[in-house]
Parts: sequence; C-alpha cells; structure tokens
Amino acid sequence: MTSTIETRGHGKVEPSTQAHSVVFPDGFIWGAATASYQIEGAAREDGRGPSIWDTFARTPGRVADGHTGDVACDHYHRYREDVGLMAGLGLGVYRFSTAWPRIVPDGSGPVNPRGLDFYDKLVDELLGAGITPYVTLYHWDLPQNLEDRGGWANRDTAYRFGDYAQAVHARLGDRVRTWTTLNEPWVSAFLGYCSGVHAPGRRSEADAFKAAHHLLLAHGLAARALTGELALTLNLAPVVTPAQALDPAAEISDVDREAVDRIDALLNRQFIDPALRGIYPPEVLEIAARHGGLDHIKDGDLAIINQPIDLLGINYYNPCIVESAPGTPANEAYPGSEGIGFASLDVPSTAMGWPIIPSGLSSLLVRLSQDYPEVGLIVTENGAAFDDVVVGDRVPDADRVAYLDGHLRAAHAAIEAGADLRGYLVWSLLDNFEWAEGYHLRFGIVRVDYGTQRRLLKDSALWYRGVIQRNGIA
Repeated sequence: MTSTIETRGHGKVEPSTQAHSVVFPDGFIWGAATASYQIEGAAREDGRGPSIWDTFARTPGRVADGHTGDVACDHYHRYREDVGLMAGLGLGVYRFSTAWPRIVPDGSGPVNPRGLDFYDKLVDELLGAGITPYVTLYHWDLPQNLEDRGGWANRDTAYRFGDYAQAVHARLGDRVRTWTTLNEPWVSAFLGYCSGVHAPGRRSEADAFKAAHHLLLAHGLAARALTGELALTLNLAPVVTPAQALDPAAEISDVDREAVDRIDALLNRQFIDPALRGIYPPEVLEIAARHGGLDHIKDGDLAIINQPIDLLGINYYNPCIVESAPGTPANEAYPGSEGIGFASLDVPSTAMGWPIIPSGLSSLLVRLSQDYPEVGLIVTENGAAFDDVVVGDRVPDADRVAYLDGHLRAAHAAIEAGADLRGYLVWSLLDNFEWAEGYHLRFGIVRVDYGTQRRLLKDSALWYRGVIQRNGIA
C-alpha cells in the first residue's frame, strides 16, 4: 500500500477523497522536534559561548539577508509558554537539542552551570506537563573554539564531545531516559566541510571525510557515557532513479544501478553501517582514499562507533533522485559522484523546492527494518515549508496538512508491511531560523511572529492534535 495522494496544480497537494481512516498501533509515540540554535536565541546570555553558526550567520553572504539566530523564537525566555502549547496539542514527546556552547562555552574545559540550568528547568517543565523529553546532544552548533582548533576534521573534537555528553547526562540523566547523540552527521560533514553551504563553511573533500568519521567516533564515545534508551538520528533517503521515484517497480539499467548504489553508500550506508554493523561500505573507503586518504581511521575506531543503540532516528523529506550521466562532474556535496546526475521531477514541491513523494518514506522504513532488524525506528523529523498566509487569527495551511496526512499514511503503510516504526515527530513545532535560508522559510505547525514573538496555532497544528487524540487519521 502506498500513500493515497492526488495533485492539483504545481506546489499544491490535497488529500485524496479516496483516502481511508488509519489507526496506529497502541503506544505509538507522537511528538514534535526543534533544535537549539534555531529557536533559543539568548546568544550571548548566561555564559553561552559562540558557535560555528553564530560565526557563519554573521559572515556577510552566508545566510539570507544576514539573518542570525541571536533572538530566533526567544525560546530561552518563553519555554514555559511553548511547553504549554505542546501540552495543548497533546504531544507525548518533545525532541530538543542542548547547545554545546551554552553548556561548555569553549568546547572543552569548565562546564557552565547556568547553561545546564536552562535545560534542567525545561526538562522539569516538560515532565510537569506530562511530556517526555527526548534530548539530542548535537544539532550542528559546534563551539567556535573547537572549530578554531580544526573542528570535526580534528580527532580531538570527538573526545571533547564525549566529555560534553557526560556533563549533560550527569545533570539530566535522572529524568531524561531517551538520548540522541547526533543529528544528521552527513549534513554536518558534507554541507559544512565540503560544499560549504552550512557552518563552518569549509570546502575540502578530505576534511569532509575526516569530519564524517570523527562525528561517528563522537557518537560511539557519547553512547558509552549515556544510560537509558540510546538513539542516532540520520537524514536518510531512498536513492532512486527518476522512473523509480514515480513507480518503485520501474526497471533500472546497470549503469543507473551503479549510480544509485554509489550515492546510497555515500548518503546512507556511510553512517548506518559503521554505527550498526561496525564496517564501512567498500565504496566509501575507496572514494575517501582518493580524497585525502584513510589515515584518520584508527585501529579500534569501528569498535567504538559500533555501540548498541535502541532507536534509529529517521529524518525524511524526499528521495534522492539520481541517474547515470557520463561526463558530469562530481556534485559538490558528494565527493566521488563523477558521472552521476542529480535529477528533479515535475511534481508538486515544497517552498524549499523539495519534491513531495510520501511513498519514499514507506520504502525507506521497510528497507531499514529488513536490512537492520536489530534496531527500532522512529521518524524524528518530517514536515514541510510552505508560503503560509495569516487570515485573521488563522493560518489555513492546507498544503502542510496534506503533506503530513500523506506522509503519515505512508508511515502506516510501512508498519503494515512489517516496519518496526515506533513513533513520529513532526518538524517543526515552531517556525524558526532555517539555517542558510534565515527566517524566509517556515516549517512550523505553530506560526511565530518574529517581531512580537506571538505564537499562533496553524490549521496543521489543530489537525495534528486530532491525529494524536485518535491515534490515527480520520
């Protein structure tokens, strides 16, 4: 079964009139997610040090219109109001990230107790509202001092992350049960150190592969320091040809198969296989060897990386669509992708320009449960930016409702096909600082007026509240 969606014009998606009711398994987890730099603000308060995103955002030309996360959603001061919104929506789980530079301002050395105080109060507020905190230790805001010493291309950063994980766990571990070490290490490594479109804005294939490995090493070191339910969150996507994106049963040529397998290794298996199997895909090692060598991979590293985890977090937005294209230079975010074209489709898309293909989530979840049956799955991010319009006291975001409806039906289809999917966290609770796009793109189910900081539940939030109440879709 695939998601039942029909399209009505470019950029518009509406639920099919033939869509039927679905009910999720008892105990299915419903929640929402955010990230520290995107919502907290208070960039210079209570001893917080600078992060690579503070530096990147203040560098002319890096972020749209020079926007920064200095204030963002002012969640640092308004967390009680935001937790109240969560409770009103019926969220069972709130996934948030702790800011490393707020807790260890220099990245190493003394812990800042005032930084931990904030998360201490936030956790208590959540628990008091009946909401389970899911803590992510790293969502891209590396302390600038560590970047000045080499960042994730420097092996020592992984060990400093282990120290930081211990500090957070020591303060919050009596109340927080579920811990995620990293969010989307592919983005940190290859958009941050290879293409340079994310912080820290470097352009080095060799440093990107070093960063990827050291991020995985950091995951393993942190996992050793944590107790409870452990998770790793990856931005995963089915890698398919244009024909397969529209019809999963479409035939594929040998040359296209090679292109699909190579990108799948770089995007997906480069991170899943070391974490869950203790091995690197041979294709990744061969490509990394041609782009700076393998000296950064030390004996024993894979044993550290391959720590038992309970949950694999999946951030899904769209498939990765590729095809053989002889003579095409490598994509700047994918070293070793020579001769591969990254294709687009003439299908409805979000304001980010991402194609809307809910069936990709179904195929991804089923594949993961078949290939990695030892770990449970949870969708830790799924959502969409659209050009919202405020009408009185409403934000009638029908496109977002349709997007979420389609992807939840796709998730349910995956469960029926055998996927061990245990929960779904919408991205995002709040409109926020959308990285290099600044404040121009809105992913939230709650609208934030950045001038007044007023929160307004969008129609999608009210719809999601109903989904949570009935544990399914009417």
